Amino acid sequence: MRRKKKQSISKGAPSGFVVSLLVHAAAFLLAGMLVVFNVVKKEEKKFVPPKAVERPKMNLKKPKVKVKKTSKPKATTRIVTKVKRASMPDIQLPEMSGMSDGLAGGIGGFEIMPDLTEVTMFGAGQTIGNDFVGTFYDMKRDRRGSAIPHSQEQFKEDVKDFMLKGWKPSVWARFYRSPRTLYATTFAIPPVPSSLAPEAFGEPDTIGYVWITHYKGQLVYPEDITFRFWGQGDDLIAVRVDGEIKLISAWTSSSGGESHADVFYPVWRSKFPSISEKYPIGNNMAVVGDWITLKAGEPMDMEVLISEITGGVFCSLLLVEVQGEEYPKNYFRGGPKLPIFKTEEPTLDLAEAIWANLHAGDASVTNGPVFRDFVSKGSTGLGPAPEPVVVEEVEEDPMRVWTLTSGKTVEAEFITVIGGQVALKMPKGRQQKIPLAALSDADLEYIDFATPPEFSIDFSKKSSQLPRPEESPYIWGDLRPLQIFGYTFGVKLKQKSAGAYNHELTVEYFAIGEEVDGDNWVLLDRRSDVFMPTKENKGRHELYGDEVRLQVQALRASAPMRGTKYGGFVITITDERGKIIQHAASHDFLYEGFENLKRLPVGKHFDKDGLRVCPPRPTEGDRQEWM
Repeated sequence: MRRKKKQSISKGAPSGFVVSLLVHAAAFLLAGMLVVFNVVKKEEKKFVPPKAVERPKMNLKKPKVKVKKTSKPKATTRIVTKVKRASMPDIQLPEMSGMSDGLAGGIGGFEIMPDLTEVTMFGAGQTIGNDFVGTFYDMKRDRRGSAIPHSQEQFKEDVKDFMLKGWKPSVWARFYRSPRTLYATTFAIPPVPSSLAPEAFGEPDTIGYVWITHYKGQLVYPEDITFRFWGQGDDLIAVRVDGEIKLISAWTSSSGGESHADVFYPVWRSKFPSISEKYPIGNNMAVVGDWITLKAGEPMDMEVLISEITGGVFCSLLLVEVQGEEYPKNYFRGGPKLPIFKTEEPTLDLAEAIWANLHAGDASVTNGPVFRDFVSKGSTGLGPAPEPVVVEEVEEDPMRVWTLTSGKTVEAEFITVIGGQVALKMPKGRQQKIPLAALSDADLEYIDFATPPEFSIDFSKKSSQLPRPEESPYIWGDLRPLQIFGYTFGVKLKQKSAGAYNHELTVEYFAIGEEVDGDNWVLLDRRSDVFMPTKENKGRHELYGDEVRLQVQALRASAPMRGTKYGGFVITITDERGKIIQHAASHDFLYEGFENLKRLPVGKHFDKDGLRVCPPRPTEGDRQEWM
């Protein structure tokens, strides 16, 4: 018998399910609308910078290197270096009165400046943002680089035409432009050979005349300031700010002959004849520019031209006089000693390059305003040189515990190795011989390090005199006594002692130059190499560097010779532990100050303690005779 289905139950279930679905769908839709509404209407959060955190300053201690002595073989004696600071001019100069932190550049330049490659007085290979981009033009060549006839008279007219036509680079489109640009933070180039400019821009074959460099950037200062430029151009420096020429300084003749300045006087001439072209700086008399007023943080476009017309010696100095400030007097003829124009504190390398050819009274490298849009807090000047490493002699206890293959241990002092046995000295003085085969691997390694091979060490230097660079056709006679030598340095090692040595050694040499016009020294070259004396190489090893050029010259016939000549060497051989096992030196003081010498960059000057010092400065004999 069939049972009837309960229709009321089966019909009611779908209706409830559908209602439930509709209710949930409506709820989800409402929630979604609320979420969308909330996201759209959400207010942006305002960023509130955190409060400045005062960072505690660490009291740095002098670095110390402990050098242990061993009894066998006799360790190289190390000398404790004197605690002495390098002597450099312009360091720790006081702030100029009344100018607060903004005008006195801080020491921060040494800490925050990036490590730029190929830094020259004409600029660096990389930008730091607040610098001037320099473009080099050689007007002896067309735009493809082919030589064209171009006299210095025509060159001056081309430069004048450029100025009158709004300083547009298109005016010089027909001339050669170097593909390399440099980034300058200052225009402080004391008297140097004019060939340095094309070399800096990667054009070493360009003769140093009728070239010009155009720099473009912005002039800005964090506070209101009124100032004017002082400039000296040999042969030309010109400055344009916010579309107006503010300074032109070109070579003037003291003998009444033709002056390059005569061509540019119609374009611009100083409004201050009572002081302009009265005081010497660099290679001639300084020209005084127009007053300039900057509002705090408001930049103005600025362009600078520097140029060599005749060839020979080049100089381009741009200094700053702030209105209302008093400056020390130049000891030479009493003009003001003004700070150089700069948009960043100079690095030590740049400052030394400037000092090396700048008379001490002509300008200050470290003081004065830094034209950028922020104020640097901190002390003024470059600050002192780092303190030297102090090397302490530490006696090593010659007694050690020897472990035999049998497991037995012996406390004794190593004496020597004789016929397959090690001779040891017991605590009470009695000697005992133990077969090498009975010693542990650690003991055998100790014996290897205690009995390193002995080498004959020969320092190699090969030199040849190099030809003078080609001079400008406008230079009459040999006005610049000049000698250039090419040196190749190296070291030759030959093992003298018998026996194998199965550990790597490191040989390193330091080639040293001597100042011709000073009392200090120069690190010319430094090379190192790892080797192992074997039967295959017969215990020999040689290491050579690239050619190093040494130059001695005078900027004019009557001036004293300046430069660097060969001075000596230091050679060290170091084992895997970093311990010097043998050395050779041309002068004892070079090895005595070796720990400081190791920290010195190649090309830098140092004293007899191995501490970095400033290159020698020019003397009054280097000035123009008529000055």
